[in-house]
Amino acid sequence: MTVTLRAALAAFSLAACAHAGGVHAAYPEQAIKIVVPFTPGGATDSVARLLANKLSARFGQAVIVENRPGASTVIGAEAAARAQPDGYTLMLSGSTTYTVLPALKPGLPYDPQKSYEHIAIVAMAPVVLLAKNGLPAATAQEAAALAKQHSAKGGLMYGTFGPGSAPHLAGEMFAEAAGAKMMPVPYKGSAQLVTAMIGGEVDLGVDTVSSAAPHVRAGKIRALAVTGERRMPQLPDVPTFAEAGMPDVSFVGWYALVAPARTPAPVVDTLSRAIEEIMQDPQVRKSVADLALDPVYLPAPAFKAQIAQELRTFSDVAARAGITLD
Repeated sequence: MTVTLRAALAAFSLAACAHAGGVHAAYPEQAIKIVVPFTPGGATDSVARLLANKLSARFGQAVIVENRPGASTVIGAEAAARAQPDGYTLMLSGSTTYTVLPALKPGLPYDPQKSYEHIAIVAMAPVVLLAKNGLPAATAQEAAALAKQHSAKGGLMYGTFGPGSAPHLAGEMFAEAAGAKMMPVPYKGSAQLVTAMIGGEVDLGVDTVSSAAPHVRAGKIRALAVTGERRMPQLPDVPTFAEAGMPDVSFVGWYALVAPARTPAPVVDTLSRAIEEIMQDPQVRKSVADLALDPVYLPAPAFKAQIAQELRTFSDVAARAGITLD
């Protein structure tokens, strides 16, 4: 066999191998879609568009955000799970999709542990315990003592975004830590919740830091404690629950990127490396922090561990509090 023929056969063999298992070496070769199971304009959408812009610049391909809201994120989550596993459909969603709903609602059309390839968690979203101005409690510990005193009378009322929402679960964690019974009152969102607190309809509330901070700074409501490992820049004088002596109140939302299950490992690795570098960009970190989120990069192993731990925790909290979603 001549040298020329051997070289040709070797080149053909390499090309065949690339076609069989490594067409993804040139990934991406076309536009990428990031499904967001929320309406445009919220924090999830903002994070997705930030990542899309950076990925597009890095890959030299269009990266498009497609909003697929509905059914508490189930519509978008199912669409992403059923998409072709080729790396051209991704999903950016929050912990509601990955742990809260799966812990509380049986029979979902997706499995957060099996339906996706887990790329990375990119932001943490602490929540804040709020008090109406007339409540005689200046700290989380004083609010806990007050809640315990009122347990026999039906409990203090606290505002949530409805059964099984992040504020509901965080409120139940606070009630458990206080050894108190409390009464959740559902509202359709932050605006309604804050209005209700200003009007004295409820004693306490749980909301996102981004939504609550302007009202706290304006003196309309008070912030007692935030979840998470560190204080938030938007509320620098408000202690964490750990600082307040209630470390078991640990609910923190988060945002993460996934691909459909069976997406080839080289594609997932390419995306993971890209996201890791993007999340180290000071401009990106500032943009995420400006949304009252904590920018992070937690790769697949930590992402999977977060899901497993929260599924157990939220299932237990829901069982003790009698929270179910039909």
